[in-house]
Amino acid sequence: MKENSLSFLGSTKNFQQAQGVIFGAPFDGTTSFRAGARFAPANMRENSYGIETYSPYQKRDLEEIQFFDAGDLEIPFGNPEKALDLVENFTQKILDHKKIPIMLGGEHLLTLGSVRALFKHYPNLHVIHFDAHADLRDNYLGEVLSHATVMKRILDFLGNHKIYQFGIRSGEKEEFTLAKTCTFLNPFNLKGIGKILPQIQNIPLYITIDLDVLDPSIFSGTGTPEPGGVFYHELQDAIMQLKGLNIVGFDLCELSPHYDSSGVSTLVACKVLRECLLSFLK
Repeated sequence: MKENSLSFLGSTKNFQQAQGVIFGAPFDGTTSFRAGARFAPANMRENSYGIETYSPYQKRDLEEIQFFDAGDLEIPFGNPEKALDLVENFTQKILDHKKIPIMLGGEHLLTLGSVRALFKHYPNLHVIHFDAHADLRDNYLGEVLSHATVMKRILDFLGNHKIYQFGIRSGEKEEFTLAKTCTFLNPFNLKGIGKILPQIQNIPLYITIDLDVLDPSIFSGTGTPEPGGVFYHELQDAIMQLKGLNIVGFDLCELSPHYDSSGVSTLVACKVLRECLLSFLK
């Protein structure tokens, strides 16, 4: 893979050295409220220079971590099927080299592409899902491929009891009913992380973080802000509790940077990514 001229925190690691590979998926073609998530990957790279590579929380530095930033995929507008295929194929390419895919969305539907590729490699794949929204609708306005249906599409092939949902505080009644029988649902907060740790040891895990799980008072730069969310330190603590598990891929999505003119939301996203890299890569 080619070097990317603008990389997250100026990473200078090459592809061969890397354990994890970052790539951007700038697509928001099914966004139902406020579009703009396609601008997030580039905006995160540009603003990442505002944070340190060192985490005093984990006493580790990104300079000790082997990750490569492959830049953004070229995704055509208005074609979610094509967007998913491109994400799936690129994720597959990363997996073929025995590396961990790290996707920066873009909208949440794109997670489906990464999970499809990982499921081919890991038939017992489980997904940990941080979000304000259940995303378990079977369709949204008649469309089965939507950021509002992504977890239902994943549930369709992953199977019941392999998705763990945290922070959920919005959705249709039918979504919450479905979650009661088909997923592990921890609504409103992230306090149930400790409960699932014993049952997911050694299981291949994909972590998807829809950043609107954060309260809009600290993260207003998102397409569907939902009051009543968690705060930064709660999300960071949850991420750090997952350290040491068999994490085979992860993503951050749904930052829409231009809805927060202060730039704080982007810096929060960058810091979340830093802590994920330090927690999930060896």
